Amino acid sequence: MNGDWLIRGRDGRLGVYHPTDDGVLSRAEHRPGGGWTAPRRVGGEQKLRPGLGVGQGADGYAHLVSWQPAAGGEAVLTHSTHYRPDLTAMDWTPLGHPNRKGPVTSDPAVAVDHQGRAHVFVVNGGQGLSMVAQREKGGWAPWRDLNGSRVQNGLAAVTGETGLVAVYGAVPGGIVHWTQEKPGKQITITESLEARVRPGTLAALATSEHHTTVFYTDIEGMICAWRPGWAPVALLPAAGPGPVSAVRCRLDGHDCTVLAQRAATGRVAIAGYPTEAESAGAWWAESGPVLPADARVFLAGDADLGMLTAAALSPSTGRLVLTRRKDEPGLALEPWREV
Repeated sequence: MNGDWLIRGRDGRLGVYHPTDDGVLSRAEHRPGGGWTAPRRVGGEQKLRPGLGVGQGADGYAHLVSWQPAAGGEAVLTHSTHYRPDLTAMDWTPLGHPNRKGPVTSDPAVAVDHQGRAHVFVVNGGQGLSMVAQREKGGWAPWRDLNGSRVQNGLAAVTGETGLVAVYGAVPGGIVHWTQEKPGKQITITESLEARVRPGTLAALATSEHHTTVFYTDIEGMICAWRPGWAPVALLPAAGPGPVSAVRCRLDGHDCTVLAQRAATGRVAIAGYPTEAESAGAWWAESGPVLPADARVFLAGDADLGMLTAAALSPSTGRLVLTRRKDEPGLALEPWREV
């Protein structure tokens, strides 16, 4: 999971992160499927700038990265670890700046490898890609410039099933893919795709042992799927202008990919298809109440158990609504409820 503010902890409890103008709030279920805690501020009273990246490792720990204001209008990236959604998160730890010092450059993206080490990606001041990662024995390695040119805001980071960390970035006229050859090795540019990508619409997902898939909306309004080494596939028309959320979930015994997006009608649109079988087609089904224009839609799934939760959060109001998949064939959902 990367970029989604809805997580499922190791004990099955859901948690959600709500960025505000100067910080991040978190809420969690008291127990799986039960009531929710009141919002609490992540990492103490430290002031933050807008822009939040969230990544979750196989251990269930969530890694949050945001920007902390500094003197003279500058900022530094800062990191917090949240071991369980219902617990208090760790204090924020400064990570520095990709250019040593300067203003906010882009929203951060976070991927967590199989050793539980967070990898933080951000567009640098020269519009290339930079990263900083946790060391195996603690602490953080120095910042690295991963090259690239005219990289746009809206990175999508992901960890593959074999532990390889990858990141996708949109550039004018296409998408660039950076990844590792082996777990723990340096991350480099491996492939680029020529595509007319709508900025801010990338979402990445591990879809098989050897592949990750990036979803994006092109300027014609089609949601497309691309796996490096393969040609992109136009999947279905976008339901609305914002990014999609993507998870894998076992539906009726089949490994499926489920997408969700705030539709132009204001409701939540959900579609599913067999994972990596885009040729099978997908169709939107709208559900739930009409949401505010700034609402973000998120999915939390379970590829083995068939558990699926959809949630929508409005950062301006803090309103959180959610639903779960019914225990029956298909993608039928329970009635939406406000938390």
